[in-house]
Amino acid sequence: MKKFTFGLAAILLSTSAAFAQSETPKTSQTTPAVNTSGETNPGAPVAGKNSFTEAQAKSRIEEAGYTEVSGLKLDDQGIWRAMGTKDGKHGNVALDFQGNITMAQ
Repeated sequence: MKKFTFGLAAILLSTSAAFAQSETPKTSQTTPAVNTSGETNPGAPVAGKNSFTEAQAKSRIEEAGYTEVSGLKLDDQGIWRAMGTKDGKHGNVALDFQGNITMAQ
């Protein structure tokens, strides 16, 4: 009887551990870490820890069609800011941690 009770307890413990591992983690963040949809987040630029290097930031801005990118700096909100030109308009360009690129004239 002791072997049966011990065996039953072991089975119950192992199945509860399996269920605990398959639970989907919950987060409070409603925006993705990186924008992959091709659309700009309407709240962009979004403040947050930015992992882009200066070279990556400049490359992403240029790939988005901006030229004459200069003065690229990472601000205290984690947003890369520079001056640039696109479609004949010159202004401030921002790249956030999600990959959103915005321009203010």
